[in-house]
Amino acid sequence: MTTHGGFEPVFCTIVPPHVLDKLAQAEDPSLAGPARRTLQRDAFERTQRRLTTVIGASAVAAVADGKPQRTIHDARHGTDLPGHKVRGEGDKPGKDATVNRAYAGLGATFELFLQAYQRDSIDGNGLPLNATVHYDRDYNNAFWNGEQMVFGDGDGEIFLDFTIPIDVIGHELAHGVTQYTANLTYFGQPGALNESLSDVFGALIKQYTLGQTAAEADWLIGAGLLAPRVTGTALRSMKEPGTAYDDDVLGKDPQPATMDDFVRTGRDNGGVHINSGIPNHAFYLAATALGGHAWERAGQVWYDVLTGGELRQQAMFADFATLTVKAARERFGDGEELDAVSKAWEQVGVRTL
Repeated sequence: MTTHGGFEPVFCTIVPPHVLDKLAQAEDPSLAGPARRTLQRDAFERTQRRLTTVIGASAVAAVADGKPQRTIHDARHGTDLPGHKVRGEGDKPGKDATVNRAYAGLGATFELFLQAYQRDSIDGNGLPLNATVHYDRDYNNAFWNGEQMVFGDGDGEIFLDFTIPIDVIGHELAHGVTQYTANLTYFGQPGALNESLSDVFGALIKQYTLGQTAAEADWLIGAGLLAPRVTGTALRSMKEPGTAYDDDVLGKDPQPATMDDFVRTGRDNGGVHINSGIPNHAFYLAATALGGHAWERAGQVWYDVLTGGELRQQAMFADFATLTVKAARERFGDGEELDAVSKAWEQVGVRTL
């Protein structure tokens, strides 16, 4: 399954536990109830993920032919996975917009990795892409469980349908790419790098789909996911970490942009969704300094490091930064790419070795 010494049982969600924890404490039961049930469901799925790792997942037939193999299932508000098949590869769109968005998002993710990086699906070998929609009731999350994507419909009060932002789909599938390559440990700085890489490629998938340059992009993760009553624009901002939301129920976005504000915590697997703001900001700075399409140069450097075989499972920010400098030099020489990458890490306070 991986190239780096054994599989880690990682269960990855787009909404961080600290956000749901805050929401679960709301006085309004219509807000707190779905958040508590989501936390309980996430805990159950996390346990299932560990059991699958111990027992072994079912073998999946893959065909490396440069074409996606998508299947969308409908859980019908239950929790049995994968659910009822509602759309297969090549089937025409149906009446369910959620199914159609999930299908399109899987395709967009496949397209970015194939066209930009010559990677055939998330495992590089044509792995079929499976997703389940309408998971549970008022489920406030989306996740990659090591084998497939799962999307909740949201509670309609704080979160809307999780298939709406294409970068959410890309983010979760990118966890699969990390799973099959560097397999970064999901704790502390390695875990924050794991989360950041998913944000980076989620953002690139959105930009690729929209044909945006780095200057045109909003650099938001999960824009369109928050309901109208929420004071905020997205779950995270790569351009300005810590500014995505400031809400009386959700609290304030806690992400730091530089090492000066690095958060030390035992929650959220050592702050993996919080401190990811630092490498996120470094990528934003490198990509915007270079201009043009971010997936072509900055994205290529990050992809080279993720898949190059030198990134350790326990890599710290400085280790990753050092490898990006090396990758920029090896691919582009001593030019503006190397300068942009080096300066980006310097600006966020991460020293290269």
